[in-house]
Amino acid sequence: MTSRAVHVRRAGRDDKDWIADLLSRSWGSTTVVSRGRAHQADTLPAMVAETNDGGRGLATFRIENGQAELVTINADPPGRGIGGALLAAVVDACRAEGCHRVWLITTNDNLDAVRFYQRHGFRLVAVHPGAVDEARKIKPAIPLQRNGIPIHDELELAFEIRPAAGA
Repeated sequence: MTSRAVHVRRAGRDDKDWIADLLSRSWGSTTVVSRGRAHQADTLPAMVAETNDGGRGLATFRIENGQAELVTINADPPGRGIGGALLAAVVDACRAEGCHRVWLITTNDNLDAVRFYQRHGFRLVAVHPGAVDEARKIKPAIPLQRNGIPIHDELELAFEIRPAAGA
């Protein structure tokens, strides 16, 4: 069996076109809405993951007031450790910036995401009823349902960052 190493690095200028293309394919555009705020995800700080067998991933985030919001995360193919490596790299980068918390928004239909984040130490901290209905006023392309589940609510998950050992 071949080892599948995941290498994560900060995104660079050479990644710009790939990032914009991936975000557009994955999220319908480079604009992502969370908590009523539109983000141009292709302009945010980002981490890129690559595997020795061709897998790739991307995580975008923003830092504000000692907290970081994970805005997007994509792993291709899923289930191979790419997402977990990206998540760990974002937490490490945010810890280095002095952040005490990383939080994110997902939608009420995204049960795979809720499972993924909880397996990586994130906790469900809030439900924002009707927030996706409001977000559609900013980004009308947000689907009304997925997998037969109507999409109405934002779920907020958070990870409390502990200082690095010896810090």
